[in-house]
Amino acid sequence: MDTIAIIDTLNIVSAIPSAVIEVAKADDSFRFLGIKLINNSDFVELLIRFAFNTIMIFLVVHFMYAKNSNRKDYYFSYLSIGVIVFLLSFLLNNVKMELGFALGLFAIFGIIRYRTDAIPIKEMTYLFVVIGTSVINALANKKVSYMELLLTNAIIVGGLWLLEKKLMMKEEQSVQLIYEKIENINALNHNELMQDLIDRTGLDIKRFEIKKIDFLKDVADITLYYHTNGHVKN
Repeated sequence: MDTIAIIDTLNIVSAIPSAVIEVAKADDSFRFLGIKLINNSDFVELLIRFAFNTIMIFLVVHFMYAKNSNRKDYYFSYLSIGVIVFLLSFLLNNVKMELGFALGLFAIFGIIRYRTDAIPIKEMTYLFVVIGTSVINALANKKVSYMELLLTNAIIVGGLWLLEKKLMMKEEQSVQLIYEKIENINALNHNELMQDLIDRTGLDIKRFEIKKIDFLKDVADITLYYHTNGHVKN
């Protein structure tokens, strides 16, 4: 009985390679204009990598950028660029591009860059992180294990979290205003002036500079400097 079972098992194992070949032939048979309708392994890899990259980009944009800078004006752009760069890199990974086509892609990005407003340094850094992460996740070949890819993304997200939360790398911005309580424009009333500015603006003001004083109109031009990360004063 055991001998028969062993023979049957050997027959099944020997039939596996032929079954795999038949499935591959079946996949090759479904073509339209010379192009496969679906490549099972590549399609599954695309879905897994796309889901993984989208999660990583969302963590960077939503929990690192938007939460710490209290700004969402680049939210849509970061997510869109992350998706497009990933798909572009993944789908063109195995395509042999000529020099003219490659230069054309750079020209498109150059035109977009020169026709937009100047991007602050921190926003430009996050843009580079989003693009770099998408390219890494898309172009990592079979020599890079999934654990190595996961560790690389964890280092990126963890590094941003460390800079934003622990090292408190805050971006300083300024705003100018006209202040009418001229009695507070005095070196002896520095604390009163600071508290009044905080109460009025709600900003986490770190310092201020008095640019101009007009005693005829009883007003002063003041520049306030505050941190954009968590700038609302509790």
